[in-house]
Amino acid sequence: MTTLYAAEQLAQACTLGTSTLFEASGLSTSAADAAIRPIWAGASVAGPAYPLECAPGDNLSIHIAMEQAPRGSILVISTSGFVAGYWGEVLTVAAEAAGIAGLVIDGGVRDIAALTARRFAVFSRGISMRGTIKASAPSVGQPISFTGTPVAAGDLVVADDDGVLVIPAAHAERCLAQGQLRADKEARMMQALQGGQSTLELMGLTRWRMQQ
Repeated sequence: MTTLYAAEQLAQACTLGTSTLFEASGLSTSAADAAIRPIWAGASVAGPAYPLECAPGDNLSIHIAMEQAPRGSILVISTSGFVAGYWGEVLTVAAEAAGIAGLVIDGGVRDIAALTARRFAVFSRGISMRGTIKASAPSVGQPISFTGTPVAAGDLVVADDDGVLVIPAAHAERCLAQGQLRADKEARMMQALQGGQSTLELMGLTRWRMQQ
């Protein structure tokens, strides 16, 4: 069953961002492949994962997921890295109507101008005009490995310009709290930097100062 997160938690996750949350999480396997990038600059989304697997060049699983994924979900789709146009403007309109919050796919998408204009958060390995068939659905809603990152329904997905992060549901609350502590510490550090202190001083690295 998909874990639900409060709107305040999702807003906090987006504000903290993937880099801060990754560092705070201590979970080395939570970062997806760095090749998964937003299709438009500034895209940012957080929500519970809804994982599925597509056969190479086949997007039937996505159409099935549209009827099954809870509102607010982020679709996390494994295609074994096969880049084709699994997703485009039609599926984006369907996703908006179904309340899907965003898409993360290790394959490809198309209709980029339309997706950008609609400001729908999409993170993909590539862009491809090549269409797909609809013949098989290997996995819908079941745990998957996404570019080596384990993903189960309800895990917290956070994605932005820095990448895609998947935090296991059991660790989400802790990671958000740790992330906030880290962000607060960095805010104090930046204030000290503006006051004239150096990063060597603030990070306890003065032993590395060159002897004059």
